[in-house]
Amino acid sequence: MKMIQEFKEFAIKGNMIDMAVGIIIGAASSKVVSSLVQDIIMPPLGYLLGKVNFTDLQAVIMTEQLDSEGTVLQSEIILTYGNFLQVTMDFLVMAIVMFLVIKVFNILRRMAEDEKETSVPTPRDIELLAKISDTLGRIEGTIDNNR
Repeated sequence: MKMIQEFKEFAIKGNMIDMAVGIIIGAASSKVVSSLVQDIIMPPLGYLLGKVNFTDLQAVIMTEQLDSEGTVLQSEIILTYGNFLQVTMDFLVMAIVMFLVIKVFNILRRMAEDEKETSVPTPRDIELLAKISDTLGRIEGTIDNNR
């Protein structure tokens, strides 16, 4: 459930960096995902659903109309919904991949921003500023106690 909530936040409230990363990675990996769906996912799914090739699924709305000499008067009108299903599957797989990549980036960003996290070293200048602040706080405390 938490993952679904994070996906909703990403889809609705994604910031510009997240979107830029998604676009770059999406463009770079679109052929891989298309091949994964077309060559790996859809054939077994089609087999399980009755030995169907999704790219061949179509509905003929109007058949081809010919005149008495065999000349085409009106081309047939076809809905190729199988191709639409395959492209939709491409999109879903790509959306999941993008979500997982950005989730990893967000985890790394939280680790870098977490002050208690010691696996990411604090820059030297920030350590010095923290020491100066602590020292000033102690000096203020002793001044207040002497009054």
